[in-house]
Amino acid sequence: MPANTAPTYDERLTAPRSWRLIAALFGLAIALIFLPFGGVAALIALAAGTLLAWLYVSNQGSVRIRVIADSLVIGDARIPLRVLGDAHVLEGDEARAWRTYKADLRAFMVMRSYIPTALRIEILDPDDPTPYVYVSTRAPEQLARVLREAAG
Repeated sequence: MPANTAPTYDERLTAPRSWRLIAALFGLAIALIFLPFGGVAALIALAAGTLLAWLYVSNQGSVRIRVIADSLVIGDARIPLRVLGDAHVLEGDEARAWRTYKADLRAFMVMRSYIPTALRIEILDPDDPTPYVYVSTRAPEQLARVLREAAG
């Protein structure tokens, strides 16, 4: 990665550890289903079921947030910093409100229910119908500061 594209902010949101327990319990449930076919079948089902559930949890529960050069990158989305407006830190009830009854259906939202804090960033591009970006983050103040600094 060239020096001018080094991330100034990099965060990976991952699923809580308790979700791995749920994945293991799913594997156990699959093993119990295969138990009538014998112990070996149950062990194979336990391993396969747990692995598949863990991969699903890992894939669905994680997203990467980065600020690189002139873009905010959230998962696969790349948003130019020049179209971003004010960033509002959301915590607790305010974050929940913007995820639910205050939410605009046109907004770009990356929500993780297991993260109680978020950042709402206005979109200033008049040609884009998206009013704002809502992104769950464990460090909303830091991300807002990096976005302000990157905007100049």
